[in-house]
Amino acid sequence: MEWREGGGLRRLEADLGGARAAFTTRLGGVSEAPFDSLNLGLLTEDDEAAVAENRQRLAKALGLSPGQVVFARQVHGTNLIEHPEPRNHVPEGDGHVVRRSGTAPLVFVADCLPVALSGPRGVAMVHAGWRGLADGILGAGAEAVEATSAAIGPGIGPCCYEVGAEVLGAFAGLGDGIAAGPMLDLAEVARRQLARAGVEQVESAGLCTSCEEELFFSHRRDRGRTGRQAGIAWIEG
Repeated sequence: MEWREGGGLRRLEADLGGARAAFTTRLGGVSEAPFDSLNLGLLTEDDEAAVAENRQRLAKALGLSPGQVVFARQVHGTNLIEHPEPRNHVPEGDGHVVRRSGTAPLVFVADCLPVALSGPRGVAMVHAGWRGLADGILGAGAEAVEATSAAIGPGIGPCCYEVGAEVLGAFAGLGDGIAAGPMLDLAEVARRQLARAGVEQVESAGLCTSCEEELFFSHRRDRGRTGRQAGIAWIEG
């Protein structure tokens, strides 16, 4: 994973072998505090015009048209949306699957993990919080595209993610090393689930959204009043 800058935006990019993924930071947009500055989420208290401009800037920086970027209303579930499909509304779902170039699925995050998966049957982009991980969204995404590679973007780290017994119990079957006491390592959970799904090449950003306040929004750190960064993936060609 490498840092890239362009169009005033700073982001991480990953090469997935015929596909790419990008993970945005909060830098390079027009939103005002506390959503400063590249807030991509409309379901915040941010100005809608600012969010629209931020989305335009992101698409341009990645060499995409705004119409190529697809997203959904996320509900911490496991529904995967196939694209393209004709629809006149924003669907509900926490993952996207595309089979050909020309469509770039995006997920919004502010502590949850954005995970991109690539394989011979396409690309999947997944919003993976603890509920989605516990319910198998990564395995479903990997199966949908027969994933051979994956990139895990920035999310809240084990340094900051204290959880209760219910959450820890949901991942007990993954073995030791996924938590230190109540501090859960979401990225390690994702890595182990991807390995079980047969995904051989996995890289992780290794950055904590809660710790890195200058770079990322964090729902937990900012007590819910914050913006959203994104993970976005596309097939090259």
